[in-house]
Amino acid sequence: MAPTAASETEALHVTEHSITVAAPADTVYALVADVAGWPQVFGPTVHVEVLEEAPAAGGEQLLRIWAVAGDKVRTWTSRRELDPAARTITFRQVVTAAPVASMGGEWRLRELEDGSTHVTLLHDYRAVDGDPAAEELIERAVDGNSRAELLALKNTAELGDAREELHFTFSDSETVFGAAGDVFAFLDRADLWPERLPHVARLDLTEDGTGIQHMDMDTASPDGSTHNTTSVRVVFEDRNVIVYKQLKVPVAMSGHTGRWVIETLGDGNVRATSWHTVTLDPEGVRTALGPEATLAEARALVRKALGTNSSTTLKHAKRFAEEARARA
Repeated sequence: MAPTAASETEALHVTEHSITVAAPADTVYALVADVAGWPQVFGPTVHVEVLEEAPAAGGEQLLRIWAVAGDKVRTWTSRRELDPAARTITFRQVVTAAPVASMGGEWRLRELEDGSTHVTLLHDYRAVDGDPAAEELIERAVDGNSRAELLALKNTAELGDAREELHFTFSDSETVFGAAGDVFAFLDRADLWPERLPHVARLDLTEDGTGIQHMDMDTASPDGSTHNTTSVRVVFEDRNVIVYKQLKVPVAMSGHTGRWVIETLGDGNVRATSWHTVTLDPEGVRTALGPEATLAEARALVRKALGTNSSTTLKHAKRFAEEARARA
């Protein structure tokens, strides 16, 4: 029997979280509206794709989101309605992930007299079959993620113009005379990287069967030391694309996301590109490089370290694919 409207209302849970941000409301609103930047701003968000967009007066978007909820990465599809004039963004999941039966909410931003911004984040949700254990699980995830997102929003917005110097994107590429599928296979099978790549000392890879991979990797430095990172990867085999987010980053960074992209060029060639987007942590830069270190120096060092490892991986993927072609 379908639930009655009354029973649905009784099973609906509503939460409210808020924070005050020492930044203009338009600045804060722009960060919430820009879903492409969410993985760098919000810790739980791994990846976001805009599936549909209707740039009307406010704007409506259909999004697919991958995010850490509790101890798992979950994915769902949401529809958002943006109202820049009112500084509100409403959202509603249209394809949920169990144990969520329904989920929606709203961002509300209010400019205060001193120029700061009061941000309220509302959620309403129901669990599948009203299961109490599932409701508790959802409540913990919503509470933890909401608090983390609001704090991250505050920290990012309050950087002001300094964020431009802390945030940067770069890429490295290799042209490969081989099959895109072979290049992709090399990048996808990260569990084999300790055997295939000189800078990977150890790597544990787990997959859940939905294209989501969890990586725990020790990377060897030229001086013989190693550093540990943990990452989540979302694998799009049909597109020859792998996107990832580091959940545990080196001390000089506050955020690091990236993607591997393989494009067909024709004449038997493909281009494999590694993209990185990094946000530096000023305090971490001083801890790692010394109190006199500049952000420009930190950018150069991070660019060199990440770029060197990516280029090495691309060169080995190139050799793997070209040897496979030669054997064919």
